[in-house]
Amino acid sequence: MSIPAGSSPASAIRIRTSILLALALATPMPAVAGASLEFQEGIARNPDSNTVLYRERHWLRSVGGQPIERLVLYLCPNGQVFGRKRVDYQRSATAPAFRFDDARVGYVEGLRDGPEPMLFYRASADAPERSAALTSNQLVADAGFDEFIRRHWSTLAAGAAVPLDFALPARLQSIGFSLRRIGMGRVAGEPAWIFRLRLGGILGWIAPHIDVSYGQQSRRLLSFVGLSNIRDDRGDKQTIARIDFPRPPQPVADSQWQSAMSLPVLACAIGR
Repeated sequence: MSIPAGSSPASAIRIRTSILLALALATPMPAVAGASLEFQEGIARNPDSNTVLYRERHWLRSVGGQPIERLVLYLCPNGQVFGRKRVDYQRSATAPAFRFDDARVGYVEGLRDGPEPMLFYRASADAPERSAALTSNQLVADAGFDEFIRRHWSTLAAGAAVPLDFALPARLQSIGFSLRRIGMGRVAGEPAWIFRLRLGGILGWIAPHIDVSYGQQSRRLLSFVGLSNIRDDRGDKQTIARIDFPRPPQPVADSQWQSAMSLPVLACAIGR
């Protein structure tokens, strides 16, 4: 893949980064005995206008119902992949190691394994990486939030609040939140519990919150409303989105994972 003539230095860096990332992720991974692979798509919309902002496609590999690794592609409305995330649950199901790369400005964030979990982020392709170690007995990171809810299902369904420390890579720290069931409804054709994640203490009553709906029987994520992990096209601020998962996860062939890893990740514009 060649770099277009006339590209700015920052654009050239982003394109080279995307090429290297695609090549690295195209490396086949060793097969995991007894593992199954499922696929699910989420559609992110502007909560006010209902305009499609982006789509996220998830592949989750698990053994005996326990997650091992996750691959997520993020696509602009035109179908171009602009972001890729890899999640590794081997150390922890609720605070997994992960890395998210966004080709639009070269933003990177994640959590690395080690004696202590290490948060890291890079604001743009030409910015230095920053990192910091974390210590927490109730740490939750990225897609580990999904597993955290399932592991505290009975307590949450009964209406009790559950505290957690959520890892925020761009702040290089974890912050105390509270998770509680706030209602019920019917979402994607299923009876659902609605849980709210908000800051702990008095700030929780005035700061933005996140609402997630889970099937009462299926225990699968049906919808998400609040600040997403995707920033605007300039990388300035996080996008507020309603992300719907209208269809349950479906078993797929392992070749889908390899195909998804080989797709180029390039800059494009998400919806507004």
